[in-house]
Amino acid sequence: MRLYSHPACLAHDAGPGHPESPLRLQAVLEALDRDRFAALDRIEAPRATREQLARAHDAALIDRIFDHAPRHGHVRLDPDTAMSPDSLEAALRAAGAVCAAVDALLDGAATRAFCAVRPPGHHATRDTPMGFCLFNNVAVGAAHALARGLRRVAIVDFDVHHGNGTQDIFWDVPAVLYASTHQSPLYPGTGARGETGAGNIVNAPLPPGAGSREFRTAMAAEVLPALVRFRPELVLVSAGFDAHRLDPLADLNLEADDYAWVTGELVDIAHKFASRRVISSLEGGYSPTALRESVAAHVAALMA
Repeated sequence: MRLYSHPACLAHDAGPGHPESPLRLQAVLEALDRDRFAALDRIEAPRATREQLARAHDAALIDRIFDHAPRHGHVRLDPDTAMSPDSLEAALRAAGAVCAAVDALLDGAATRAFCAVRPPGHHATRDTPMGFCLFNNVAVGAAHALARGLRRVAIVDFDVHHGNGTQDIFWDVPAVLYASTHQSPLYPGTGARGETGAGNIVNAPLPPGAGSREFRTAMAAEVLPALVRFRPELVLVSAGFDAHRLDPLADLNLEADDYAWVTGELVDIAHKFASRRVISSLEGGYSPTALRESVAAHVAALMA
């Protein structure tokens, strides 16, 4: 199994006191230490190309991210989303990590990958960076997989916030299944059950206070059966760990064991339909303790 990351992802700085801080990725990399996870093949993420980005994003968004990259200080794209001098490089490496993982899996060099990257991506729509996100890393990777010849790509998103950007990009693309569990009501206010796209969108919102039982029921009753019906050739995971009970930005009560469980279920589906191919990319998660526990459980299940 491959682990993709890059030092630039640690250098991205959204500003003092911002929850999307380098400490998040530092906690993830500490959890995946070389002793416990010695079997991981650690790869430096390449930059995404403009061609790869343009499969998921309008040219205006790409130009905006490039043009607003500051030489000093910070530039705010919206009240929540900021860039520092290292942010453009980090965003290119984050999207490039998922594309590189797609290539590795389709070329037979690996069957699983985890992309330990930031900034996250799933709120970035086709034309708007938002919600801490610049480029939509998983969407760029899914579009790259379609360009490589796959016909059915599934994205499962268990971040506590709905991936409105991913849903927007693939709203009318039947070749991509997007399935999400998320807290509702909560930012960004999307993800109702009635939002179904071209029949390829599955939203399973969870009420504040929901925990393991509600999460596993939603996955088992709604998300996993949709994946089986879809028969994906590749499973991508928007792996946000902010539904954990310790996370300060939301109100769900998951445990690390829940992430291990759902990862095992996704691996089983990938084994049946997708030649074992699963790529996971880090999204949210704002408690370092929860990140360490949850990422370790998630990656161990990916490696099983």
